Amino acid sequence: MSKFKKRSFEREQMDDLNCGGQELVQTLKELKTINHLLGGNQVSTDGLEQLIGSYPQPHYQIADIGCGQGDMIKVMARWAEKNRIHVTFHAIDANPNIIALAKKNLEEYPNVEFHVADVFDTNLLDRPLDIITCTLFTHHFTDTELITMLKNFKANTQLGFVINDLHRHPLAYYSIKLLTKLFSKSPMVKNDGPISVLRSFKEKELEEILNLSGWERYSIKWNWAFRWQVLGLH
Repeated sequence: MSKFKKRSFEREQMDDLNCGGQELVQTLKELKTINHLLGGNQVSTDGLEQLIGSYPQPHYQIADIGCGQGDMIKVMARWAEKNRIHVTFHAIDANPNIIALAKKNLEEYPNVEFHVADVFDTNLLDRPLDIITCTLFTHHFTDTELITMLKNFKANTQLGFVINDLHRHPLAYYSIKLLTKLFSKSPMVKNDGPISVLRSFKEKELEEILNLSGWERYSIKWNWAFRWQVLGLH
């Protein structure tokens, strides 16, 4: 059977909540570059633009789940400032080492709050959120876990969510395998990059997860390079 027919559930090194040190720093640095070069940033900001355009209001509370060192928050904050949109961002990760890196990376952004939190906690934060975003995050979980997670997104947001994640495709797999072999200095990126593609999604799988999690209004859009933009709206 083709390795691309069904999602893999092989664990990535990044799944270890105790990972830290220089290897983690190098990994997050390379993920930032990959997102930038392969168009991943635009997937998230375009999704925000659609949600905010549907629900105009004077201020937004936006949480970035699995925030890494905060590079996507930095992209979204710059986008919001350029478009004169007032936002308080919440950087959320279950790994305290990662939150420490995010605090350092985002120290020039006073509109960011930091939280070590479990995405499966029914009460994610002690306040209501408008929008939840996550980038290259959902593929780390099983379908059952994702259904629970998206139910929590529904319970913890007033407007909706933006998911930015990978399309499971042979070209995506072999491309990232070659690129990381040639250019990556991070053993974690070399290991996790191809596995991430195998753990990611085809469109029908996303549809089934969304339907089972109770989201009735959603959209799934394919973007280059092998990215899904998934929007959920209340």
